Amino acid sequence: MTNDGGRAGEPTSYDLRPPAAEWPNPYAGAGPSGGTQDASFMTSAGDGAAGAEPGAGRRVGGRYRLVSRLGHGGMGTVWKAHDEVVDREVAVKEPRVPDHLPESVRHNVHQRMRQEARAAARVAHPSVVAVHDVVIEDGRPWIVMELVRGRSLADRLDGGTLDPREAARIGLAVLGALTAAHAAGVLHRDVKPDNILLGAEDRVVLTDFGIARIEGEQGLTETGGFVGSPEYVAPERALGQHPGPASDLWSLGVVLYAAVEGMSPFRRTNAQATMQAILSAEPPRPTRGPEAFTALLTRLLSKDPAARPAAPEIRESLESLALPAPRPAPPVPGNRWIPPILHRNRKAQWTLGTGLVVVGAAVAVVAINPFGYGPATPLHWKVRDEPEIVRASITVPEDYAKSIDPDGRVVSFKDPGGVYTISLTRKEEDKEKRVTVGSAHEEARKLKTRFEKGEVSAVNNAAVTVSDAKPFEGRDTADVATVYRKSFADTNDPKGFSHTRVIVNKAKNGAWLLEVTMPEKGKARTQGEKLFDEVLRYLKLQG
Repeated sequence: MTNDGGRAGEPTSYDLRPPAAEWPNPYAGAGPSGGTQDASFMTSAGDGAAGAEPGAGRRVGGRYRLVSRLGHGGMGTVWKAHDEVVDREVAVKEPRVPDHLPESVRHNVHQRMRQEARAAARVAHPSVVAVHDVVIEDGRPWIVMELVRGRSLADRLDGGTLDPREAARIGLAVLGALTAAHAAGVLHRDVKPDNILLGAEDRVVLTDFGIARIEGEQGLTETGGFVGSPEYVAPERALGQHPGPASDLWSLGVVLYAAVEGMSPFRRTNAQATMQAILSAEPPRPTRGPEAFTALLTRLLSKDPAARPAAPEIRESLESLALPAPRPAPPVPGNRWIPPILHRNRKAQWTLGTGLVVVGAAVAVVAINPFGYGPATPLHWKVRDEPEIVRASITVPEDYAKSIDPDGRVVSFKDPGGVYTISLTRKEEDKEKRVTVGSAHEEARKLKTRFEKGEVSAVNNAAVTVSDAKPFEGRDTADVATVYRKSFADTNDPKGFSHTRVIVNKAKNGAWLLEVTMPEKGKARTQGEKLFDEVLRYLKLQG
């Protein structure tokens, strides 16, 4: 990546295109679109060049063998490499300083790369690229990082804009990374689409801490004046003032604006005009997305840092937008059209009308509820039959992604925005393994104990409440409400909430646990509880 505002050899990133009509799959065929790639960005095109490039095959630090070049930027060349000690693929960033530059400049670049490694290593978050090692080779620091397979948000935007809901999902991940960085005393200072990677399984990663500033450390001399990408820089930085977390949030606002509108609100024909626009021009009001989203972007782009929303408020707004699309209301019955030949024939009208209603109702039942029992499936939801895994049929929104736990007893569905997860677990009595099934309250208390002892993965500091619940089709039930914090989350991050309904069969030799995870507070919690009620309503258990 370059640190002068965009891709290598360009004064600023002025190549973002207006929206395309459609983009079928934001992760399909990930690959470069002509620009440089990020420090940990791997493409299939890069693999094919292995061995054909100068430097390929070199071993760095006695263990990292360079395979192929992935990209280059203002301070380095990024290689795909193989760690021969632990047998894994990594990304290695090689310092890249022209030979004609003075030694003082070269030293400054090397110091900046060491600072980049320190800054990224201080931030423990799944949306921050992990730094594995720093190797000093020929007096130069080489940074060894995780290899993220995917492409940058900049490359994705080359194909057109994002849907506001998808933009909100990406924004939530970047916000989490920034919140963790700020809590660690690190300002990123270069949040832009090129530095946001879209990886496998909907992972979003913020990378390139090349110009990050660590609280308490003396800043490096910025040779050549301003360092950063002009159209994503906050006004206070442009004025040379001391930046804070609000400066990174401004940049996030510009990224979200560009993602949904098709261009940066401050992009001009050159860097000087861009900086002037940042300082004095009011951005056009966004036109895509709900009012709450456009209002959030407008506030994020306030010239006054104090007027910008804080991270918790931004998170709540983005979570609300990332919710599944609401189901349309059923059509209100109105006057039915009657063929002209029947206008004066009341008996014929009645006969035909009754027939049409019966046929129409039958078609609707067959189309929506083919088995003819229970409530009809909601629009845009799908029945997922899982007789082998959990001995049940569970109805979930059709765009939720399915996964199966390795033990084969849990099936989960996650919404595209990553806000909600629906899980159904089946527990059966097994005398050989000493697995017993008690009453619903006994099973609920077992789950409470597991949460409180930290036996539930990725969950810390759980506060669990067990309560009564209405019987489910004659079966014994209990409710478990859990407020928790994810193990990798910062203390400033919002807590999560898990609503679990424990259902035990009449013979007490089998039980089901229906769980929906959601944010603890706000509109996202309200919507999550509605989601739980709907899933429970359509749940069909066997045996």
